[in-house]
Amino acid sequence: MINGIMNIYKEPGFTSHDVVAKLRGIVKQKKIGHTGTLDPDAVGVLPVCFGSATKLCDMMTDKSKEYEAVMRLGVTTDTQDMSGKILTESAVLAAKADVEDAVMGFVGGYEQIPPMYSALKVNGKKLYELAREGKEVERQPRHVDIPFIRILDISLPEVRFVVGCSKGTYIRTLCADIGEALGCGAAMVTLKRTRVGSFRIEDSISLSRVEELMQSGEYAAYVVAPDSVFWEFEGAVVKQEAENALRNGNKLFLRQLDFERRTFFEDGDIIRVYNGKREFKAVYTFVKSEGAFKPYKMFL
Repeated sequence: MINGIMNIYKEPGFTSHDVVAKLRGIVKQKKIGHTGTLDPDAVGVLPVCFGSATKLCDMMTDKSKEYEAVMRLGVTTDTQDMSGKILTESAVLAAKADVEDAVMGFVGGYEQIPPMYSALKVNGKKLYELAREGKEVERQPRHVDIPFIRILDISLPEVRFVVGCSKGTYIRTLCADIGEALGCGAAMVTLKRTRVGSFRIEDSISLSRVEELMQSGEYAAYVVAPDSVFWEFEGAVVKQEAENALRNGNKLFLRQLDFERRTFFEDGDIIRVYNGKREFKAVYTFVKSEGAFKPYKMFL
């Protein structure tokens, strides 16, 4: 069984669930999960977790992301991208400098209203299901962080840019909001996800490549260990006296751990925990009031 993460390049026409289904057939393994939905027309990085690493799926969705997108000014659609029904068309009167100012005005973050064509649920039903029924419901705005936008090209009415963003950011909606700020509307034309956390597009592999690697037995070189997701956190090895406590998922005290670097921790700090054989076993979080670490995710 594979236990780890593969950096899959999602091709157009596939949903994230399609990718998982195909991988189950390719690797002959059921325990597989993806780390965040990509629209069928979008392409790019889709980290996929296998075996014990599926416990990371929800944590991976929290990772920062980068996208390369093309938006078209002067048009709005019901899906906020060019796959949808055109609602309005108008002339683009803004100069390039005005377009650049409008785009860069979203750097830092803002309150974004999720689109109706999304997988978010309202009263147990996905928004896109309601949208397909012709219904529109009120959505609460959510704060999204946008640390940077880099404009690659402005060839009006189209603008190509790279954006870094937090979890929950809809690039389709960002395009629509930029268009609204310019007074002419906008819709997304293409979307490519180039990074999720430390997973980058230049290291991603296609489903057909995974199939080749499985047949040749060379797939292991493309499986990333689960602890790689937590390299930014302190690592610790349990002392012999605490091996059973780790094995049973019990709390661990400072005196029971040998740390890589730090010895002082604040409430909520996260550490990687290894057994005496230097095998990654868990992620623990510090509870200052108890002077101990409690398990957050176990990988036994």
